[in-house]
Amino acid sequence: MIHLAFRDRERKGCFDLESVEMFTRDVMHRCGAITLEHLLEHEDGSSLGRACECGGRFVDSKRRPKTIRSVLGKVHLTRTVQRCNRCDRWRVPGDVALDVERTGYSPGLRRMMAKTGAEVCFDKARDFIFELAGVRVTDKDVERIAEAIGEDIAGKEEAKIEAAMRGEEPDIEESPSTLYITSDGTGVPILRRDTEGRKGKASDGIARTREVKLGAIFTQTTVNDDGDPIRDHRSTTYVGKVEEAESFGHRLYAEAEHRGLRGAGRVVVIGDGAPWIWNLADMHFPGAIQIVDYYHAAEHLGDIAKVLFPDDAERRNTWLERIKEKLWEGDISSLLFKLGTLRVRGKKKDTIRRAIAYFEKNQKRMRYDEFRIKGLFIGSGVVEAGCKCLIGGRLKQSGMHWSVRGANAIIALRCCIQSARFESYWESRRVA
Repeated sequence: MIHLAFRDRERKGCFDLESVEMFTRDVMHRCGAITLEHLLEHEDGSSLGRACECGGRFVDSKRRPKTIRSVLGKVHLTRTVQRCNRCDRWRVPGDVALDVERTGYSPGLRRMMAKTGAEVCFDKARDFIFELAGVRVTDKDVERIAEAIGEDIAGKEEAKIEAAMRGEEPDIEESPSTLYITSDGTGVPILRRDTEGRKGKASDGIARTREVKLGAIFTQTTVNDDGDPIRDHRSTTYVGKVEEAESFGHRLYAEAEHRGLRGAGRVVVIGDGAPWIWNLADMHFPGAIQIVDYYHAAEHLGDIAKVLFPDDAERRNTWLERIKEKLWEGDISSLLFKLGTLRVRGKKKDTIRRAIAYFEKNQKRMRYDEFRIKGLFIGSGVVEAGCKCLIGGRLKQSGMHWSVRGANAIIALRCCIQSARFESYWESRRVA
């Protein structure tokens, strides 16, 4: 058949390699689907045995057809349905053995839909799957499968959290020299039904977003020749969810336990000035070194400079560079004294007062000279980048509006993929 296609195009004088490639792929898919059907005829789930949990025995009841959509196309099967002679429970052992129980999609196609649906919007994922794999699915198919797998990942994570909060010994991946725990939050657009009763920041008071709390945990072993810290390669893992700070704290703690919290040489918590971050640090990571993100603190000084010198860029930059030197050296006492000597009125005075309160509250977390001498990171760029890429890059695109359930499913899926754990999850779910 393929040879005839070549000959036909040669006669027309318009040989098109791409068309022949696509035609050949379609033919091979059809052949592969037929081969797969014959192979699957021999998988009847007999390896599962006949015993039921109730003590009864499964007996063959009837035969039913089933069509599975696979990476090779549609595959038609006939499976045996069994019923327990004691509790009347039904099962299809062949579906269990083939990992197609309660689904019409093969494992390979489900993996494909999950990973593409995690990276791009569902209609683009649909197009990519067809263009690159030649398999036709709908955007709704991709959405359902990606969210179902994300919910399964989230369910396993919840079990891990419950075990950690019960004090069970964690499955430790490592005992790091320095373990960093960073957190941040970012809003995602949410459907109106999931924001009712919540106050929004807009002038009409209507909430249109919910905050995703994201945690990024990574390790550090060495510094470079200049004494700057080096993040261990591929050491960053993520957890995130649309939830309140208290439950997120449990999530962050469970992940830290899994990453070797108990055996870590040093534990460092980095975040901006949000009170919830430091409340969680005090609760779950007592004794950890707490560091306010240097660049966030510097932004506060930049805001003050704009208030003091709104129309004089030269004076603003000069004042800012001088006071930032005190911040860089961790001389917060001198910085506070400098701010206290400013003589301003009206709203400017309120801005200065809030800044003084911010630096006073976080003074112990701004010992940047000491932190640099110890070879520690002083910025929370890792989790901030996670908020932009992991969350924003997928959930905050133009026109998107999520249910909380759907958003959390995709967040769990993306965190799993970005933490390089998806393949181990995919294998372990069959074993379980």
